[in-house]
Amino acid sequence: MNLSFRKNIKNLLKNEQIKPLRKLGQNFLVDDKAVNRVIKAADIKSDDSILEIGPGPGILTKELAKRAKKVLAVEKDKNMVKLLEENLNLKNLEIINSDILKFVPDFKNYKITANLPFYLTSHVVRYFLEIIKEKPKQMTLIVQKEVGQRICANPPKMSILAVSVQAYAKTEIISYIPRKSFWPMPKVDSVIIRIIPCFSNYLYMYPEKKELFFKIVKAGFSQPRKQLANNLSHGLKVNKEKTAKWLLKNKIQPSQRAETLGPKDWISLTESYFKGITFKDLIV
Repeated sequence: MNLSFRKNIKNLLKNEQIKPLRKLGQNFLVDDKAVNRVIKAADIKSDDSILEIGPGPGILTKELAKRAKKVLAVEKDKNMVKLLEENLNLKNLEIINSDILKFVPDFKNYKITANLPFYLTSHVVRYFLEIIKEKPKQMTLIVQKEVGQRICANPPKMSILAVSVQAYAKTEIISYIPRKSFWPMPKVDSVIIRIIPCFSNYLYMYPEKKELFFKIVKAGFSQPRKQLANNLSHGLKVNKEKTAKWLLKNKIQPSQRAETLGPKDWISLTESYFKGITFKDLIV
């Protein structure tokens, strides 16, 4: 841990009479080794355009700007925007005061780097994977350890969050960051994850099937500790015996739990729904 790195950030904020805002989940990365791990994970090329979400005092921003063609830093906190503008005079850096969930990138083939607070993580990931038109090539995110593990989980530890992300993208845990690497120090450790959208994935290729896909997934996870046949039967209002038949035709045991299914299983269930294997015959 480079203590001077932490001290410099604290002194900078103190001199500007700025305090980290709890309501925005501001915990700034103040360990230079951790910063280097994030930069390495981001795999920045000289011709890359980077969208940085919540740059704060610009700890990562400077390192991103050294390596990328362009950095667009979107910051919601006006005090941080002022701090950035006063302290970072970089030709390839643009600073925008905006809520990231209302911001629409005007460039293509960009990468995202961000240190995300807990309350914002799932919203940001969904926004950039599902909602906006110009999606990033890659997202390198610092998130709470438990959230990162959930996003990158495999069967039998899946969740709605894991399925929702992995239906659109490849996910990977890159590195862990101890809580002492942040200031103010949070209560939990963090993790660096990489999310790469795959435009050949099912929901990108067949967006019209998105509603049904998530209807089935949500029904399956409605009571995670219960058997899948019970949840789907109740949630989709389908006879349990016929629901079991549907599952078996998809090589899924009715007694399984939703957490044991990967994205391909949910896709199979959605496809068999469309092909008439199930609901035309299964609805009582």
